[in-house]
Amino acid sequence: MDHETRNRMNDEKKYVVIVDRLERRGVTELDIADITYHLQIKYIPDLEMDVCLDHVKRVLKKREVQNAILTGLELDILAEKGMLSEPLQTIIASDYGLYGIDEILALSIVNVYGSIGSTNFGYVDKVKPGIMGELDDKTNGTVVNTFLDDIVGAIAAAAASSIAHKYADADFDTELYKKQ
Repeated sequence: MDHETRNRMNDEKKYVVIVDRLERRGVTELDIADITYHLQIKYIPDLEMDVCLDHVKRVLKKREVQNAILTGLELDILAEKGMLSEPLQTIIASDYGLYGIDEILALSIVNVYGSIGSTNFGYVDKVKPGIMGELDDKTNGTVVNTFLDDIVGAIAAAAASSIAHKYADADFDTELYKKQ
């Protein structure tokens, strides 16, 4: 088995692990696809949820994205268990507003898709639509989702950007053919 095939298989295995860990934290791929759908529906009126779900899966299968997700989830879990050193424990457990590293980690996900990914993420990070609002709710007691809400938003924003790129390319190609 060559190196590329081995890496792809590892990415597939990590994808399964990540989907499972997200679900254990209360997030499904469909939850993320719902945010993606709402980001793109005004630009692509005939968009279907299956397309959004497919693009979410594509994002989740990228190695850089997987590494960011695994890191963020682990930090949330460790903070939830009180296993981080101070002052980091308090900062992450309280989702301290001036921390910002959770957003920086999320930006590493959307940066894979260019500036439109950053714009989409900025919007969802501010609005906290769908499951993001539930994850960001600080009244849930001991549950720590400091990184998770931003990760979910970043995945949705990246998937929306992927869709936008696909449809923009299709429109651009159509226009080129019309001129010939």
